[in-house]
Amino acid sequence: MTAPGTTTPALVRPFTVAVPDSEIADLQQRLARTRWPDPETVGDWSQGVRTEDLRSLVAHWEREYDWRRFESELNGFPNFLTEIDGLDVHFLHVRSGNPEVMPLLLTHGWPGSIVEFLRLIGPLTDPAAHGGDVEDSFDVVIPSLPGFGFSQKPTGTGWDVRRVAGAWAQLMERLGYDEWAAQGGDWGAVVTTALGAARPAGLLGIHLNTQYAFPAQVPDALSPEERHAVESLSLYTGVLGGSNHLQSTKPQTVGFALADSPVGQAAWIYEKFQSKTDNRGLAEDVLSTDDMLDAISLYWYTNSAASSGRTYWENSSGSLAGPKLALPVAVTVFPGDIPRLPRSWIEDTYTDLIHYGEAERGGHFAALEQPGILVREIRTGLRSLRARGRS
Repeated sequence: MTAPGTTTPALVRPFTVAVPDSEIADLQQRLARTRWPDPETVGDWSQGVRTEDLRSLVAHWEREYDWRRFESELNGFPNFLTEIDGLDVHFLHVRSGNPEVMPLLLTHGWPGSIVEFLRLIGPLTDPAAHGGDVEDSFDVVIPSLPGFGFSQKPTGTGWDVRRVAGAWAQLMERLGYDEWAAQGGDWGAVVTTALGAARPAGLLGIHLNTQYAFPAQVPDALSPEERHAVESLSLYTGVLGGSNHLQSTKPQTVGFALADSPVGQAAWIYEKFQSKTDNRGLAEDVLSTDDMLDAISLYWYTNSAASSGRTYWENSSGSLAGPKLALPVAVTVFPGDIPRLPRSWIEDTYTDLIHYGEAERGGHFAALEQPGILVREIRTGLRSLRARGRS
């Protein structure tokens, strides 16, 4: 499945993450000068991020958080840039070193980033060292979406998920892979679904931990599981829809609001972790403070609030319906995901469903919340593709 040595060296350049000391000092000064709004008038998160919880997160960011620790972790993996379709794309590329590996493209969403996949790299590339079988080895390619992280920010319109999918297919070809698989959740699943619909040469199949499988016309008669999916989807037109609506309609206004305020950037992302993780009342039940601040800091230091938010604007005409896919698809449903789709709709949309898994715990940000479970599901879900690739 791998064609090593075919990469054109001039097209792929090594990259090192290196935030200047002055930027770190500027952040700490901004945090220390925060002008806080009046506290909420309720005892829960119904008005948004609670002041007490955000003050605790920000205090850790200002006084204890160590960006250099995270920067060193990132630089411990091979980082690269390559120009595709006029944009420099940043990506991690970690080869397994084991025989018969399957190349695997991992795509993040919003407010995700390459951060969420870091704990998957070791178990996927070297499964024997992490309690797995060597036969389940992967090479992993983890790009940052255009406008996210260290990828270049588009200066024009048109970067919808189909265009990103086309760029990802070029990336895998450029890296010398003749056959490969793809995986994603959130917007990463939308890109991966677009790849599945396009079926570029070499794509063997996909794994999704977010499924876009609503019927084009929701029937009047619904099973309890189908009704739950419809009711949970409606949350996006209500209490969970604030960030989606603003980024779909006014991403530049959001960018102006957040680009000058690290606490604003933190609140914007923290609220999403709070509302869409499988927690017992606080995001901190499943995500460490440093995990959240790694993600938030990456958005802050790359000044990508506006450019990442435009993903919603570029794809505002999309929906959670279809498309029907004929290539091999593996899915894992996480119990805390919103919406959680029923198996009946998943089987109707993915006609070559090679794996259906139901995780015991986890929410929308599966890679960050439950990396061990997701690794297990990726291994199991894509195992049958290895034989197809060799045939």
